[in-house]
Amino acid sequence: MAKLVFGLNQSLDGYIDHQEFAPGPLLFRHFIEQVRDLTGSVYGRRMYDVMRYWDEDSPEWSAEERDFAAAWRSQPKWVVSHSLKSVGPNATLVADDIEAVIRRLKVELPGEIEVAGPELARSLTDLGLIDEYRLYLHPVVLGRGKPFFAGPRPPLRLVASELMGEDVIRLTYVPA
Repeated sequence: MAKLVFGLNQSLDGYIDHQEFAPGPLLFRHFIEQVRDLTGSVYGRRMYDVMRYWDEDSPEWSAEERDFAAAWRSQPKWVVSHSLKSVGPNATLVADDIEAVIRRLKVELPGEIEVAGPELARSLTDLGLIDEYRLYLHPVVLGRGKPFFAGPRPPLRLVASELMGEDVIRLTYVPA
């Protein structure tokens, strides 16, 4: 049975913004390995649009960026959207009965399935489908932006904390 995991980089004050801060080299290597090990990912439309950056090679990419892109492209993706009409390679559009689709994935697949996007994570949290939350806290304060938790924070229990890379702490929670 697959485990559904919601994890994102966030500022100390709880915001996510991939343009305001980026992972350092050690943390980026962690993400490459993590993506390689995933069974797949479930994306909301906005996060999928952000991640489509990795669909096409760029000549200025480093070897690590190419590694990440290759790992990302190889994994199955399910994109939850009512507005998209199609999705890219190795992706399946999920427009209806999201709960049934996610429950089926959890039952039929092994390993970890990443949940990407705070609004999608909120919907799946409300349905009791998220098994683990991973907050990668960066030492920045943004004071604005999109919050990690799109709604009220669910009751959680801390199960692990770990220094990740140069200056990021990963906090791992499970539903309480």
